[in-house]
Amino acid sequence: MARLVQLRQVSAVGDLPVELWLPAETFRPTIHFMPDDSLLLTNRPLHAPLRRGHRIAILSALAQEQHGLIDRLGDAACEQHAGREFWLGNLHGQPVVLALSRIGKVAAATTATALIERFAVAQMIFTGVAGSLNDEVNIGDVLVADQFIQHDLDASPIFPRFEVPLYGRARFATDAALTAALFAAVSETLARRQAFLPDPGAYPEARAHRGLVATGDAFISGAAEAAALRQDLLAAGHTVLAVEMEGAAVAQVCHDYGVPFAAMRTISDRANDSAHVDFPAFVEQVASRYAQAILETFLQSLSKQ
Repeated sequence: MARLVQLRQVSAVGDLPVELWLPAETFRPTIHFMPDDSLLLTNRPLHAPLRRGHRIAILSALAQEQHGLIDRLGDAACEQHAGREFWLGNLHGQPVVLALSRIGKVAAATTATALIERFAVAQMIFTGVAGSLNDEVNIGDVLVADQFIQHDLDASPIFPRFEVPLYGRARFATDAALTAALFAAVSETLARRQAFLPDPGAYPEARAHRGLVATGDAFISGAAEAAALRQDLLAAGHTVLAVEMEGAAVAQVCHDYGVPFAAMRTISDRANDSAHVDFPAFVEQVASRYAQAILETFLQSLSKQ
């Protein structure tokens, strides 16, 4: 027999006191006193698992990337939620939901949480751009993250610098299988980049990389600032390849919810004094086209599995 707990409510509905008996281990009661003096009782399971669907979330950091994807979306429908637009439909044979992460860690975390809570996505892919912090990673290359770290997080001396409080770690890893599949799609797509870039001769040495990416709420655009950031992280044992503004937040949200996550970043600059030069043109002519072509390869590969 299930163990019951008595719930007493001091307030009353009209002249009647509220007294309820509910299973103690299973339900948390919520009582609503309605304007017409009626009582509405709802029960929510304490340990109900999140029911994950089949949709793949595709987060874009830039509107130019998302517009190209929306144009290719079949059976498209737009839903407004949390002040954001979420586009649902089919893309290259896969059910997806598209969203803009917005800029910065908090905004990106809100979007990622909404994708999980509202749309119960099965996995999450993030595309965007980043600035290189490594001499081997050049403009026009594509970096697939295998870990993220917040370069502006410092709760010392209570916790070591860069460590996320109460997690016992500074880095959050992406999903191994999903990251491998995305890296394969990046490598395959870069080999035929002449087919979709406006300038077929652009970035002839473009390469795919995998590694650690740093995230922070600052656009790194000075050589001295970039050098100091790289050195600080290196001194703490973190060899980063690039820097951006959202990925670590999304990685942490996906870690909390157990949702597989992978991310790619087109290298748009060297995070130095020239970081702002022709950025819109690069996004339009290179980064957005990379993202669309890579996602096509990636999603089609899933259909073959």
